[in-house]
Amino acid sequence: MAFTSSRRRYASFDTVASIPGEVIDAFWYIIDHQLKGVFTMRSVINFQLINSGGLLSIRYSQDNDPTTVTVDFDYPFDSAWPSIFHAVDNMGRETIVTDHEL
Repeated sequence: MAFTSSRRRYASFDTVASIPGEVIDAFWYIIDHQLKGVFTMRSVINFQLINSGGLLSIRYSQDNDPTTVTVDFDYPFDSAWPSIFHAVDNMGRETIVTDHEL
């Protein structure tokens, strides 16, 4: 099961260049506090950034799985950000990547 034996965590250059560190931290927060122990996660999971009245919401999903979880944050949304990111678990090395890097 992916995302259970974290060894190291990273964000790709494109991710770091396109969104603030607080948003990257929000992905890890969702994985650690909303998903682990609740859902079986595959080695690639999806995140969508959503504008919720000017604030950031992040929706988790997995391909071929109808389950989604949306978490609201008290952080300003920026429409210039890419909307889709992925978290990839490669044997404990977890990386946040943009959609086009996958």
